[in-house]
Amino acid sequence: MSIDQNSINDVVGSTVYGSDGDKIGQVGQVYLDDETGRPEWATVRTGLFGTSESFVPLSQSSLTSDGVTVPYDKSTVKDAPRVEVDHGHLSQSEEAELYRHYGLEYSRRGSDTGYANGGTGRTEGVDRSAGHDTSGPNTDEAMTRSEEQLNVGTQTQEAGRARLRKHVVTEQQTVNVPVTREKVTIDREPITDANVGEAMDGPAISEEEHEVVLHEERPVVQKEAVPVERVRLGKETVTEQQQVTEEVRKEKIEADGVDEGRGSGR
Repeated sequence: MSIDQNSINDVVGSTVYGSDGDKIGQVGQVYLDDETGRPEWATVRTGLFGTSESFVPLSQSSLTSDGVTVPYDKSTVKDAPRVEVDHGHLSQSEEAELYRHYGLEYSRRGSDTGYANGGTGRTEGVDRSAGHDTSGPNTDEAMTRSEEQLNVGTQTQEAGRARLRKHVVTEQQTVNVPVTREKVTIDREPITDANVGEAMDGPAISEEEHEVVLHEERPVVQKEAVPVERVRLGKETVTEQQQVTEEVRKEKIEADGVDEGRGSGR
C-alpha cells in the first residue's frame, strides 16, 4: 500500500525494511510536502539504541502490516548524508544532496527546498522538545521495565502401571503319616486242666497247616485346593519436592548521555 496523508500515523514508529528484507530501523519523523501535504521523507533511527537518524524518500516506499518497505538496502540508508532533523525543514542544498545519494532526479521548481513538486517543510508524529519513544509510538515520559517470572504448576500424567498375575509352581512336601500293620506272633501255652480238652480234640499225630491273614495300612494321598489369602492392588499418594530450573528474561534500563551526578544533591 502506498503511503499518503491517511497513513502517517501508521508510518511513525513502524519498522523499516530494506529491499533485501533486512530490518533497517524504525521511523522517527515524517516530513510532508509544503504544497501538497503528502509524505515525502521519513527519518529512520539506526545504530545502537536508535541514536542515529537517516533520511529516506517515501515516494517509492510501501506500507504493509509488518512496517514500511523502502527500495534501498540497509547500507544505503545508513550512509545517507547526515542532516539535522531538529529544525523540521529541509533546505534546497540538503534535499539536493539526499536526492543525489539515492539516485533520484532533483528539480528546484515548486518551492525553495528544490523538490520538483514542492519542498518538505512540516513534520508529523514526534515532538522533539520532549522525551519520546525511539522504538515505537509515543506513550509518556516514563519507561516501563518488565521481566519474566516463572509460573509453576503441576499436571497429572501416567507414570506406569502395576498388575497382579498368579502362576502355578510345583514344590515337594513331606508329611509323616502314622500307619499300622499286623505281624505274626507265636504264643505258646502249657497244657492245663483247662485246655486239655481242646488240646486232645483231633488226631493224636497228624500234619496240619494253619493260616492267618495279616493286614496293614498304607498312606493314601488326596490333593485339594484351598484358599490361603487374598491379594489386591492399592494406591497411595506421596508428595516429594522437585526443583524446576528455567531461564527468565528481564529488562534493564540504562541511561545514555545522562550525567547522574547533576541534580542529585551530592
